[in-house]
Amino acid sequence: MEYFKKLLDLLKIEREEDKQSYIKLIETTSVSQRRAAGLSWYPIAIRGSEMSRGDYLTVEVERTTHTDLSHQLRFGVPAVLFSNHDPKKDRVEGTVTHQSGNRLKITLKTDELPDWSRDGKLGIDLLFDDNSYDEMQSALKTASQSAESGELGRLIRVLTGLDEPTFNDKLVTQPIPSLNESQQLAVKKILAANEIAVVHGPPGTGKTTTLVQAVKALIVQDHQKILVVAPSNTAVDLLSEKLSEAGLNVLRVGNPARVSERLNDLTLDSKMAGHARMKEIKNLKKQANEYKNMAHKYKRQFGKSEREQRKALFDEAHRIMKEVTNSEQYIIDDVVSRAQVITATPVGANHYTVRNVKYRTVVIDEAGQALEPACWIPILKGQKVVLAGDHFQLSPTIKSDEAARNGLANTLLEKNAVLYPEGVVLLEEQYRMHESIMRFSSQIFYEDRLRAHESVKSRLLFPADLPVTFIDTAGCGFDEQLDGTSSTNPEEAAFLFRHFSQLASDLEKQGYTDKNFPTVAIISPYKQQIAVLADQLKHAPDLQPYVSNISVNTIDSFQGQERDIVYISMTRSNPEGTIGFLSDIRRMNVAMTRARKKLVVIGDSATLSVLPFYSSFVSYAEELDGYKSAWEFAEI
Repeated sequence: MEYFKKLLDLLKIEREEDKQSYIKLIETTSVSQRRAAGLSWYPIAIRGSEMSRGDYLTVEVERTTHTDLSHQLRFGVPAVLFSNHDPKKDRVEGTVTHQSGNRLKITLKTDELPDWSRDGKLGIDLLFDDNSYDEMQSALKTASQSAESGELGRLIRVLTGLDEPTFNDKLVTQPIPSLNESQQLAVKKILAANEIAVVHGPPGTGKTTTLVQAVKALIVQDHQKILVVAPSNTAVDLLSEKLSEAGLNVLRVGNPARVSERLNDLTLDSKMAGHARMKEIKNLKKQANEYKNMAHKYKRQFGKSEREQRKALFDEAHRIMKEVTNSEQYIIDDVVSRAQVITATPVGANHYTVRNVKYRTVVIDEAGQALEPACWIPILKGQKVVLAGDHFQLSPTIKSDEAARNGLANTLLEKNAVLYPEGVVLLEEQYRMHESIMRFSSQIFYEDRLRAHESVKSRLLFPADLPVTFIDTAGCGFDEQLDGTSSTNPEEAAFLFRHFSQLASDLEKQGYTDKNFPTVAIISPYKQQIAVLADQLKHAPDLQPYVSNISVNTIDSFQGQERDIVYISMTRSNPEGTIGFLSDIRRMNVAMTRARKKLVVIGDSATLSVLPFYSSFVSYAEELDGYKSAWEFAEI
């Protein structure tokens, strides 16, 4: 199919761009720089090892310093154990099979640790993730080949716009008291759909709650296992937890992004550990390791009989490990068969433990952030797809501008929402924001259909407070500065903290203390501006009592989160009216919808208003009496 040929071509472009970026980064940086970028753990200590499937060796390591640094070493990613004595020569590749806190397990493509591993200066480097691209490429090829055959072929043709979707319009559903009207409609649409249903969930509208109830209803209706995926481990964790709390038997493939006993209990490792046959496997592994250790005691210089004895010991270890593999597979199959819902990332859905499982329904959450080629991995395992998300928030991260420009940034959610409006239900009632914070976003993105629930619509920090403020820095001389490829505006940042300090003083007068101070997000689209803001926060004495309630980060990192107060530092201020990626109004939709009670946007209207979106927002703030000039705050 031409449809998939184009996607394959775009994926190839993206893969090459991604790989070249990785190579450039790895080849031009030191281990300390890679560590700071989240690509390395160094130094590490080996805490244990055991034989694994296929006679590979699984090694548990712990990072012993720089434990506060964030990193990208996650379940399923390729990585390499290296010695910094000679990192190009002394290295063994493998796959991260578990990561929690400052420990991880890596299954190495060897059956014994190399001699250099005993000499210290060890580390783990993230490798380029060829596997994910291979899985996506394979899925696209399979989809292209399957488009003309059976139920899967029909699903593929519907999702690519060649066939029309069908719905069981006569379906009678039981009301779910905990859901509002639009949420009920979404569940009904999901149950009635034969091929595709789309749940469009704007910020704060209870999309996760709706999906959980829909999954429960699908299990009652179809009596079949359901696959639920999301592009980030954080989103998978949230759904896994909520589905489990709803009483469903959930199997989380991969290991959670955050440490939680409840989440850990849902993982395959945890469920296997509690299985009746696990004791037998542990004993077998112990035997295999003993035989292997005995074999390793032989020196390199030995005669024929010693060589034969060594071989016999290795053979016995391998025989036992085959028995272990068979027993583990039995347990895996048993655990998988009992699960009602399997949760994973799209690539994780093809993990060897669940690779061959088929489903009636596949649910893809946060589909607005999911790369389409990745979505086809789980889709090929089902007969019906539910796409949930919001294509008016952040789109997938794409490295290649060319690939993005030519269609890779266009998600399956967006395509199907446009193709089949009859299959889309918009969740219309939101439970997060004051109605004035909500309304601008509703007007611009959601056809003015959103409404605020009674519990939040008039919620303020204190009586007569302004829920929305735009502070205009035009004419103040707060000019942006270029910092590498990013922009900064130190004077705007300094003004923000002066304003925030005054707000903190006002809140104190209203009875707020460090015990009940509102949660605050200070966000900006620019990483370097975030660095400036974070540094200036340290030097804002009036705010130090409340610093534990204050988060400073990029807009992208805040998708899915909310705070009582949100400050947005727009940063750009120049006579040319250049606004860079501020022109991506979906990013600003995310930024403006994080606030529950108060939104403060600080920026230069003369620069921003080159885009109608921003001039409309300035006008909107004026209507609410929320437009202020920075000159009005000259005294603070």
